[in-house]
Amino acid sequence: MESDTLLHVANFSTLFVCMVLKFPQIFVLMRAKTSAGVSLNSLLLELVGYIVFVTYQMYYDYPPPTYLEYPILIAQDVILLLLIFQYNGCLRQSLIYTLLFVGGWRLLTVDKLVIDTAMSLCTFISAASKFAQLQCLWKSKDAGQVSALTWALATYTCMARIYTATVTTGDMLVLVRFIVMTLLNVWVLLTVIYYQRQRGSHKKED
Repeated sequence: MESDTLLHVANFSTLFVCMVLKFPQIFVLMRAKTSAGVSLNSLLLELVGYIVFVTYQMYYDYPPPTYLEYPILIAQDVILLLLIFQYNGCLRQSLIYTLLFVGGWRLLTVDKLVIDTAMSLCTFISAASKFAQLQCLWKSKDAGQVSALTWALATYTCMARIYTATVTTGDMLVLVRFIVMTLLNVWVLLTVIYYQRQRGSHKKED
């Protein structure tokens, strides 16, 4: 009974957090009218990872509570991408990316081998998205408009999903993905906090 309660808490808290996970980042971009510090490549790779993951879960009829947050995250990533395209003056490119993503999503369900292969690469794709954001931070040495709160919330959801995946499906591909994502999210979060504090100390000196 206790484990069932904990599972429900983990599922619903993750769903609730994911409903607002990208909001801090969206609000920061809208307020600043610039996407400085936010990696476009990171967001694109993250979106690919989300699409592959949720398609895999649906293909194998996994319990909906274990992946319900992903359509919400996909929608929020789309909003972020549109904002970045707009502030970078290349909004028309969003149509090309939309066609590529929809076409790729359709290809995933053509055959079991395709979705299994895509899922085996999903961890690498999602990890690459985190490294793209880290590279952007290292290059600029400034957190820019990156929201630390968004990365903190992402870390929590991945940690919660380690537990839910262990209790429900035990799928090692899924578990490895969430463990890797947790570690990388923490890395990005600490990097963002480090550069934000550096910028704050420089402002005080000025």
